[in-house]
Amino acid sequence: MKHLLSFLFSIVVLSASAQSQTDTLRQKVLIQTTMGDIVIALYNETPLHRDNFIAHVKNGDFNGVLFHRVIKDFMIQTGDPSTRPPELKYPNTPKVNDQNVPAEFRFPQLFHKKGAVAAAREGDDTNPERMSSATQFYIVVGKRRTEWELDHIQNRISEATNGEIVLTPEVRAEYGRVGGTPHLDGQYTVFGEVLSGMEVVEAIQIAETDEANKPLEDIRVMKMELIEN
Repeated sequence: MKHLLSFLFSIVVLSASAQSQTDTLRQKVLIQTTMGDIVIALYNETPLHRDNFIAHVKNGDFNGVLFHRVIKDFMIQTGDPSTRPPELKYPNTPKVNDQNVPAEFRFPQLFHKKGAVAAAREGDDTNPERMSSATQFYIVVGKRRTEWELDHIQNRISEATNGEIVLTPEVRAEYGRVGGTPHLDGQYTVFGEVLSGMEVVEAIQIAETDEANKPLEDIRVMKMELIEN
């Protein structure tokens, strides 16, 4: 009987361990751009955004899109299907869901640190629920922040979120150490992060742009594909 109980206990422990490992696995995505490769991980904590992004990758909806909005020391934005060249528009291909994705704010666990991947969206005046665009997203560059700067940014955040979002000491320390865009916390959904290729992001963010922050020379996502874990 003792041996049987020990055997059953071992099975339970191994099953729990396997489940824990499964829960912590994050889907990786390779973003091949005209300036180099970027690898991102999608957070399981934001399942609606994760599954939406995976569906668009599988459908090839990101292939060929421009980095159409680039702001130095802030972020690089892409994912607008209208920026694809004509030969990649595939008019006969069934569309993956292009409806907005409900917000999934997971602050302070997920925040706008440097390298964060977050969803773009329409403004509060037309989108009070702060729902995310189905395809457009940005990668945070930002910059390191002093305590004085974070105090002032906190005032902006409090006003925008009715005091619901407060920068914790841990989050403040990270913004001071690696940087980011803290003023967006609690207002845009962070759903992933850069694992490698941040140097490519850095190179894109310093591209010369026009008055609309569009690079003068096209920078494109050539292809995205899922990476097997």
